[in-house]
Amino acid sequence: MDTWVIAIISMSAYLVLAFGLGLAAGRGKSFFSVSEYAVADRGLGLFVMWFLMGGTIFSAFAFLGGPGWAYSKGAASFYILAYAALGLLPWYVVGPKVARLGAKNNYFTMGDLLRHRYDSKLLVVLVGIVAVLAFIQYLTLQIKGMAYVFNVLTEGHIPFWFGALLSYGIVVMYVITSGVRGAAWSDVLQAILMLVVAWVLCVYLVLHLHGGIGPMFDNVLSIKSEDFFIIGSTGSSMSINAYSSAIIVSMIGFLMWPHLFTKSYTTTERRIKLTVIAYPIFALFLVPVLLIGFSAIGVVPPEAIEKSDQVLPYLITHELGGSGLVYGLIGAGALAAAMSSADAITHGASVSLGRDVAVPLVPKLTERAQLMIMRVGVILVGTAAYYLAIFGNEGLIDLLLGAYGSIVQFAPVVYGALFWRRSNRWGAIAGLIIGIGVNFYFQLVADVRPFDLHAGLLGLVANVVVFVAISSVYRLKPEERDKANSFVQA
Repeated sequence: MDTWVIAIISMSAYLVLAFGLGLAAGRGKSFFSVSEYAVADRGLGLFVMWFLMGGTIFSAFAFLGGPGWAYSKGAASFYILAYAALGLLPWYVVGPKVARLGAKNNYFTMGDLLRHRYDSKLLVVLVGIVAVLAFIQYLTLQIKGMAYVFNVLTEGHIPFWFGALLSYGIVVMYVITSGVRGAAWSDVLQAILMLVVAWVLCVYLVLHLHGGIGPMFDNVLSIKSEDFFIIGSTGSSMSINAYSSAIIVSMIGFLMWPHLFTKSYTTTERRIKLTVIAYPIFALFLVPVLLIGFSAIGVVPPEAIEKSDQVLPYLITHELGGSGLVYGLIGAGALAAAMSSADAITHGASVSLGRDVAVPLVPKLTERAQLMIMRVGVILVGTAAYYLAIFGNEGLIDLLLGAYGSIVQFAPVVYGALFWRRSNRWGAIAGLIIGIGVNFYFQLVADVRPFDLHAGLLGLVANVVVFVAISSVYRLKPEERDKANSFVQA
């Protein structure tokens, strides 16, 4: 039997298992409950929460983009470790507070909290639209990763478009039927598989290609020089400002992703704190994907790949002996990395579309109508991301950083709602619009960014200045002041 046939059988077996687990997670639960679909009736345990939050970061960008950046950009790739280890720390303070407010007021999304705090439909709709657009960009990254895996590990027999359709189609089906619970339990399987595959593959490639960690880095230094491992040096691919601002934007923006923020509503305050404490362990599992990228230097000819994201698939097909079963197992691990984020992102986008866009515009929507919009939203968002994945040219890390530039603009609005009594709707709306506008200008229009800073950070600075200035001069009404006090004191 041909190698590619064995590989596709192995990967298909994994997809069937993930699909079955995702469907089984929703059995016996109400199909027509917004609370169940959106937040699992606030009943997810610590074990599931850790894998759900961890699997969300260990995605296609880590499994494929991480080795690609290590291979092509050297020290710049270490930003992945920094934000993965630190990005969830604010949740230790924010999460319990959001959980209390959510349980008290029956929130399901970030928009629910902001609508209650600021009493502004316009603000919530803006947040919902920006979130959905950023979700599409982030989801595109995951779908590209799935397509790469199928296309390369089946030696081109599964075309790019069909590999993406097959793997993401599985995600769509179990998210529609089982909501966040299906995504959560699938992530347990996916996280375990991808972590085992990443470490085994790392150890094998480093030893097989170089004989150990030391010889591997000696080889890299002989080819790339020391500048390759020094941010901002002459031979570095990234300046100090660009590197630092990318970390800052990713750290501040991490919890602002609605699909992560809303996990505060799915569990208890104690489980949130324990998850944060245990969460940085996942950063250790990002180490092997970077080592895989470094091991490829001097082994993978630059002209043999079109993009650095293809480094890992190249190593698999050229250095692992051509075993279809091995290809299939590694392919399953890579698919697990992409799917563990794709399901959470898809679910988050659908809930934002239903609760943060549709409900403010049509307040009298029934619960069943909201669920219908959410489930249809899964298909709409997935279709848009699929189209961009097939026809777009952006690399995986570039897609991630671009999406963060938009999503980090929610930070002033959210932190202001929770911790600043003077924050108000007009400051929030104006700051959000200005921040997003500045981000997109420097991301899409301008040729040069001031001080080589991330576009999202430039937008965030403008956002904060406008937000604080307007909120400071606006006189709150008594009812607004009372509501602000109740949030700050929660």
